[in-house]
Amino acid sequence: VDIRVYVDYYAPGAKQFQLANAQQLTKWVSQDAATLSYYPVAMLSAKSNGTKYSLRAASASACVATYAPDSFFAYNNALLTQQPDQGSDGLTDAQLADLAIASGAESPKVVRDCIENEDYVAWAKSATDRALKGLPDTKNVTLTGTPMILVNGTPYVGALDDPKEFAQFVLTISSDSYYKTATPTPTPTPSATK
Repeated sequence: VDIRVYVDYYAPGAKQFQLANAQQLTKWVSQDAATLSYYPVAMLSAKSNGTKYSLRAASASACVATYAPDSFFAYNNALLTQQPDQGSDGLTDAQLADLAIASGAESPKVVRDCIENEDYVAWAKSATDRALKGLPDTKNVTLTGTPMILVNGTPYVGALDDPKEFAQFVLTISSDSYYKTATPTPTPTPSATK
């Protein structure tokens, strides 16, 4: 099962989803039952008193993904579980870098410089713009809010804080995919008669 999560690190729903589902997502990935990808976007940049926290957090996550990929999932989890309150300034660039280092980022100086220089801000803006126009491998699905969770390209619209409901959705999508791709039953081919 392919699970994609479009995440704004300032969205309360993203935190709810992470807190409720991180354990089962980790289990599915470790059992090779699912692939899990996070796509940082910045839809709530205007909600942080002018500091553009969403944009800076998305940029910071791209720095970690680029220079310390082995610690990306730990950093992603930390950004979500330690999410600042909406209406606040959010974390500073130095605090975002500290959190990356605390999450185990290798090459701490390179990661810190990337985060504090906001090296991936332009990328985060364009990734958000692309997602708003349409998500790849979907049937005309566009990003309308975060988190947006896609399971085999189908958006999840259930409760973000209910892991049982999400697991049932994943199971349903998984079984639908299995039966759609099941091997067809062979049919006999007519042969020439003498």
